Amino acid sequence: MNEKDPEKNSGIFKKNIHKLFDFTGRFDRKEEIILRDYLAIERTKLANERTLLSYIRASLYLVIGGIAFLGMEELEEIKNVGIAALCISITMLIIGIIRFYQLNKQLKKLYRPVKNYKGLKASTEFEKGPK
Repeated sequence: MNEKDPEKNSGIFKKNIHKLFDFTGRFDRKEEIILRDYLAIERTKLANERTLLSYIRASLYLVIGGIAFLGMEELEEIKNVGIAALCISITMLIIGIIRFYQLNKQLKKLYRPVKNYKGLKASTEFEKGPK
């Protein structure tokens, strides 16, 4: 790295950090969303929520394991494993929350609700069912 130009170094650092936490790829915006695409978006939202819950569950398991390792009085050398499990659980929870919000932001930006698609009012005609 070039130590003479700190602004350039901070720009490279920010770019690398952004790449590290950019879990979602870039998508092409669609002009019209048909029912199949709408359902796919809903499945993606549900999968995103399910993934967040999985991160939370795994994090809680690691917290429980870490506390159990720290509570063992007979084995003092295993306390480092407990501390590591607690640190990993916090990291895992933070990564899960970041991923959840990134995908939600991506979905909101790319697929805004369609107000009027081929004469149908958004969400009212689909809920009524066939005539």
